[in-house]
Amino acid sequence: MQIDLQTLWYLTVGTLLVSASLLLWERQAHPARAGLLGILAAGLFAFVLGCLVAMNRSRFPVALGMGATNLLMVTGYLLVLNAAAGFDGRRHVRASVAALGVLALVWAVAGTQFPTAFWNHVSALPIALACGLTAWILLRSRTVRGLRSRPVAAAISAVHAVFYLGRAFVAPLLVQRYGPDMLAVVAKATMYEAVLYSVAMPMSFLALVREEEKRHLLRLSHTDQLTGLANRHAFFAQGARMLAGRPVSLLAFDLDHFKAINDRYGHPAGDAILKLFAETARDGAGPDALLVRLGGEEFAALLPGCDRQQALSRGTAIASRFAAAAARADGPGIPATVSIGLAAPDARDLAELLASADGALYRAKLLGRNRIEAAAPRGWAAAA
Repeated sequence: MQIDLQTLWYLTVGTLLVSASLLLWERQAHPARAGLLGILAAGLFAFVLGCLVAMNRSRFPVALGMGATNLLMVTGYLLVLNAAAGFDGRRHVRASVAALGVLALVWAVAGTQFPTAFWNHVSALPIALACGLTAWILLRSRTVRGLRSRPVAAAISAVHAVFYLGRAFVAPLLVQRYGPDMLAVVAKATMYEAVLYSVAMPMSFLALVREEEKRHLLRLSHTDQLTGLANRHAFFAQGARMLAGRPVSLLAFDLDHFKAINDRYGHPAGDAILKLFAETARDGAGPDALLVRLGGEEFAALLPGCDRQQALSRGTAIASRFAAAAARADGPGIPATVSIGLAAPDARDLAELLASADGALYRAKLLGRNRIEAAAPRGWAAAA
């Protein structure tokens, strides 16, 4: 079935309007990315305006109709580029405005002299450049790194860029070899590809937004809201994977007389103590450690690759720094200490490891608190 060029224009406009409407609707469901989706929808509306001007360009002076269409289209692609940069909180407004200014000047000077060549071939270059940069931004983005849709979104922009490079450099050779009838073939191919792009590109961006939100919600479900540390759920989810690798030591912490601190100084002061301990332990546990708040005043730290002596050293340092920081006048100014239990690094089961550390922690409390005790499974000797 043959579809004439005018029908393809209408089809492109229709798909762009549907895609833009869906993006505007989705803004309500994703308030954190409402601005990004709005910019993307604005880019699609710019494409619609460009298509409408192109369909009626015969009513304008030759260079004006072609130049206006190209400027509107490039505006749309630059908005898509800014939407991609928006994932990392960036905007390239000045550079985009400057690019449009240069393109308008080129059309005014050279486009009026060679309107056909500019329309059929040269106008494809800024589109290819904008799409290539969009793909590059998506591949380099820290925010969408690891998302399943990122390679797809980048590939869509990259393929679109390659297609327009073909229009700029390959199409002239085809026209030269097979005659001017090839221009009609290239025009139809362009519109077919435009229909696919007008659906695939916005849907890939929407997939990125949804995956990012899902990842954020998953992170929240694994995070203690007061301290910002991982929570008990994350401890068992991530800790099991850590135990599957190199040996891991476990430190179990319990803030001493925490209920008395809450009763005497109030819950805001107690919260400040919890956050202070989380900050102190995060600095002292090491970059590879999994530090979690198990609940209440109970914390734990999984230390991969740490032997008994190294774990004892880290635990002792955390306890000392915490007591000093809590008592400082410029801090909470509240006497606070922590008791610590150390589990054997050769245990292979997380529940057993935690139970071993809890046993050592209980002994530390019986022996007067504000100390570290090591469990003694598999031939270990307890040490204070």
